[in-house]
Formats: sequence, C-alpha cells, structure tokens
Amino acid sequence: MKIAIINGPNLNLLGKREPGIYGSQSFEEFYASLQQQYKQVSFTYYQSNVEGELINELQRAGFDSDGIIFNPGGYTHTSVAIGDAIASIKAPVVEVHISNVHAREEFRKISHVSAKAAGSIIGLGMKGYELALGYLLSLSAKK
Repeated sequence: MKIAIINGPNLNLLGKREPGIYGSQSFEEFYASLQQQYKQVSFTYYQSNVEGELINELQRAGFDSDGIIFNPGGYTHTSVAIGDAIASIKAPVVEVHISNVHAREEFRKISHVSAKAAGSIIGLGMKGYELALGYLLSLSAKK
C-alpha cells in the first residue's frame, strides 16, 4: 500500500515551533518511527510552505497513492484551491491537525479542506497521523 503524507506551512519547524502546542518531536523523527512500525506501507513524505506546491503534490500523489494523510496547516482556513485539489483527485485524503483548531482563534474554525476530505482528525497530536493511517489501511482491507 502506498501512502503519501503531505504537510503544509510551518510544519517543517515541528520540534522547535511552539512546543507547548506542537510537542518537541520533529516530524522527521516521527516519520522514521512510523516507517519502522509499518514496514508493509510504502510511504512518501512532502512538506512545503507554498500553497501552489502543495496543490501540485496533492495532484501528483492523488493519482499515484492509495491514500493521503494531509496536514494543510494554516492553509486549512484560507485556501479554496487546496479544497478544490482534494475534490479533484482519486485517493482518499484524511485531514490531520496536531492541535485542536476549534479551541484556538475563531478563524481557525473554518476549513476549506474538511468537506472535501474523507475525514478529519483534530487535536490528538502526532497520534492523529497514526489514526489516519489506520483508517486508510482499513479501506485497503475492504477491497
């Protein structure tokens, strides 16, 4: 099974950025442990701070992967184009947010991604990526 993990803006700073909200583990450390734990999965990982690059990667992975775990970061609340890209691809997308966006600023309660995604996992830290993976693996088992 091929799973793409795509992270949006500022997620390259995990482990350094606001550790009280996002924790002290870098995504690279987490990703390595995920690869070790799920050897049966072929992962790709992509991170960008640029909206258009995220759209290009969603379009690429959306026809090359069995599923996508996507943390759009701040673009969740602003990018209609990212929502449109998700609606345009074949692979199911699970939206993940490390923090509970609904417990933060009011503008973070708006998502242009959620309605286009297969589901959303919000506020469970890095565990959200594992839960999203579990869901995508369960879809594969049903085929």
